[in-house]
Amino acid sequence: MSIVTSSMAAAREPARRVVHRTFGQRQGPVIRLMSPSDLGRRLKPFVFLDLFDAEPSAFSGFGWHPHSGIATVTWLWQGNVRYEDTTGGAGFLPAGGVEWFRAAGGAWHGGGGGNAGRSRGFQLWIALPPDQELGPAESRYQEPQEIETSGPASVLLGSLDGVSSRIEAPSPINYLAVRLGAGESWRYEPPAGHDIAWIALASGRLALPEPAEPAEAGELIVFEPSNRAIDFQAEADTEFVLGSAASHPHDLVLGHYSVHTSPAALEAGERRIEEIQARLREEGVL
Repeated sequence: MSIVTSSMAAAREPARRVVHRTFGQRQGPVIRLMSPSDLGRRLKPFVFLDLFDAEPSAFSGFGWHPHSGIATVTWLWQGNVRYEDTTGGAGFLPAGGVEWFRAAGGAWHGGGGGNAGRSRGFQLWIALPPDQELGPAESRYQEPQEIETSGPASVLLGSLDGVSSRIEAPSPINYLAVRLGAGESWRYEPPAGHDIAWIALASGRLALPEPAEPAEAGELIVFEPSNRAIDFQAEADTEFVLGSAASHPHDLVLGHYSVHTSPAALEAGERRIEEIQARLREEGVL
């Protein structure tokens, strides 16, 4: 069976080639598929991508830690995770919900395994443009019923076939969570200017444009820079995320927990992080 969307009506173009693929590096229950020191420089504004899959007993989580210059998007296929941050947010994010945490000029957060059994999902980090990288921190936590969908895709950021996320993306970005049943097909047509495109599989097996071998669960696939559509067919029940964007035209200046566009912005972000750290220590949080 095929899923028919308005996107599939377009005339077929030459297949968009796969130019890189990786299973990343495992760090306990977390697999780091992308970081700014490797694929992040090629795929910016996407700079980090983690896949996590664990029972709560095996995923103690991450204690309080800072960020600046970036935003994170957390999406779960299964279970839930706990969260807390210095904007005042705290609670549990359920499967099908979205956590948007814009650290911008500096913020701290933490979290880990939830209370609903196995947790399985992705956390994506996005580099912010100069006019936002030192702005105010923001967190938004969306319940599953708040997430807009188009065909098999949940629209986490950006828009697809006239359906838009309620979260305003910091730059031209689409971030989608797609679920296909075995034998189903789907075509993604990126918006004009989205020359960056990649997918990462949480489960299943996905046929790719020939001559590439099928993508497997846990794998990140990078497509050539282009604005051409991408066709997918699921060889098994499959869950994956897809990112596409206009390339981030700024440098990636890296700190221990921060990604900025200039050394001056990095210095300002890290200074703000230290100020928040002092306050958290006074309050007994750290």
